[in-house]
Amino acid sequence: MKKQKKWYDYLWIFSLTYLILGFFNILFAWIGLLCFFIPLIISITTGSKAYCNNYCGRGQLLEIIGSKFKLSRNKNCPSLIKSKFFRYLFLTFFMTMFANMIYNTYLVFFGTQSLKQVVVLLWTFKMPWNFAYTVSVSPWIAQFSFGFYSLMLTSTILGLITMVLFRPRTWCVYCPMGTMTQMICKAKAK
Repeated sequence: MKKQKKWYDYLWIFSLTYLILGFFNILFAWIGLLCFFIPLIISITTGSKAYCNNYCGRGQLLEIIGSKFKLSRNKNCPSLIKSKFFRYLFLTFFMTMFANMIYNTYLVFFGTQSLKQVVVLLWTFKMPWNFAYTVSVSPWIAQFSFGFYSLMLTSTILGLITMVLFRPRTWCVYCPMGTMTQMICKAKAK
């Protein structure tokens, strides 16, 4: 018997739409804050990883691409990636990059730095993205958009790479949001 689909089984469409919209208009990057705050709110209020288990559109999207389109090798990921050390190190690195993005937004807000219309992939490759900035807004709003979209696109690319190399949802093993919600759940359980 086939499992009855629920509304949240289609949240992968949200993730895909987000990435596409941000490509054409960088200001849509602000919508990505939902993917940042909702998991935290759910884990704080319920003490569960319900977001990761049911509502994460990125995990669903990776599952569809990897399984249905058979783009995953379906190999176990290395134990290093599953280790607490790696997950906490990656969370620390990711949050450092997030703090750097906030700092750059702060500098633009106070006028000590000009707006950089670039998306930085994998924290290294600067890609001019001025074609996606067509609406005039305060420069700090745009700077945040470029930075946040860089983080979201980079994490999606990492998810796709590990999806191809290992299992479709390998990203979920070391996802910074998953690590944070797990820490919250453990703290609430004590």
